[in-house]
Amino acid sequence: MANSDMATDANKSSTPVKRISYSVPLLSPRDMQSRAKAVYKRLSARRSVRDFSTDPIPEGVLEDAIRSAGTAPNGANQQPWHFAVVRDPEIKRKIRLAAEEEERAFYNGRAPKEWLNTLAPLGTDAEKPFLETAPALVAIFMKSKIKAPDATLRKTYYPKESVGIATGFLIAALQEIGLSTLTHTPSPMQFLNQILDRPPEEKPFLLLVVGYPSKSCTVPAIQKLPLEQISSFQ
Repeated sequence: MANSDMATDANKSSTPVKRISYSVPLLSPRDMQSRAKAVYKRLSARRSVRDFSTDPIPEGVLEDAIRSAGTAPNGANQQPWHFAVVRDPEIKRKIRLAAEEEERAFYNGRAPKEWLNTLAPLGTDAEKPFLETAPALVAIFMKSKIKAPDATLRKTYYPKESVGIATGFLIAALQEIGLSTLTHTPSPMQFLNQILDRPPEEKPFLLLVVGYPSKSCTVPAIQKLPLEQISSFQ
């Protein structure tokens, strides 16, 4: 990639984008250290949830979380994502049935034994009731092409990386808001295009389940790797 903003030279012949001034709040080292620890503490409390309450999400909350996701850096500012929010019970039911069909094929023959052994301690299986009980699903699509001003379809650049970053923004935003999430990736996911009426140039990237944990919710007692095992400083 050319730089941290994943810029490309694909649009060199285009009219230059207008530039505006930019700055960030100037914090003291002590304030920065305090904020860094506070952010880590909040995000480290995030856990994937499989038992959701049916309680509705307050109006406007998901919309603002998706707006936050839409601020993510992306290749050439093409913003190659679409977030399809599903609250309708009938549509959630269709998604569950289609996802479970793929999951049964996965668990009953498609998945290698090594992968099933890795999943076994977590207790997952082909049944996905959370796809119906959670108040909202967000189907995240990656656009391999976008419509240009002249109505032609043009290739996007770094779409997978861009959508992955935006998804991370969305998960972090929902955690900050006070909601729980589950990243669900039945494979293949093309059924989402059909159920949600999305065009073929959009590829399902991830199905994010969103809501509150049920009162009886439990999560596996897992540990994250320490800093020295996930990073290096030179």
